[in-house]
Amino acid sequence: MAEQRDYFQEVYEVVRLVPKGRVTTYGTIARYLSLRAGARMVGWAMNGSHSHPDVPAHRVVNSTGVLTGKHFFGGPTIMQQLLEDEGVQVNNDRVVDFKTRFWDPMIELAV
Repeated sequence: MAEQRDYFQEVYEVVRLVPKGRVTTYGTIARYLSLRAGARMVGWAMNGSHSHPDVPAHRVVNSTGVLTGKHFFGGPTIMQQLLEDEGVQVNNDRVVDFKTRFWDPMIELAV
């Protein structure tokens, strides 16, 4: 019998590797982990990550750098504040200089 994957834990492991001051996307994590449900599965995992204080969920944004998960942080500005505390500038709920701040595990974790 094949071993069951714990998709949420796999997502959390990748998110823990995103460096301070950088961001990644739901879709990028999904592609890296070959998740069939894609970005949606990563979104579900991020929604469930708030009971895991060691998972920096604030570093996961949508494919254009928008803070789409900000409402799951207990207040509309907490996600932005967490990013800004790490030096990531946010304007109108979008990461400024997104392409420079973007972290891709396919590149960064390549062997």
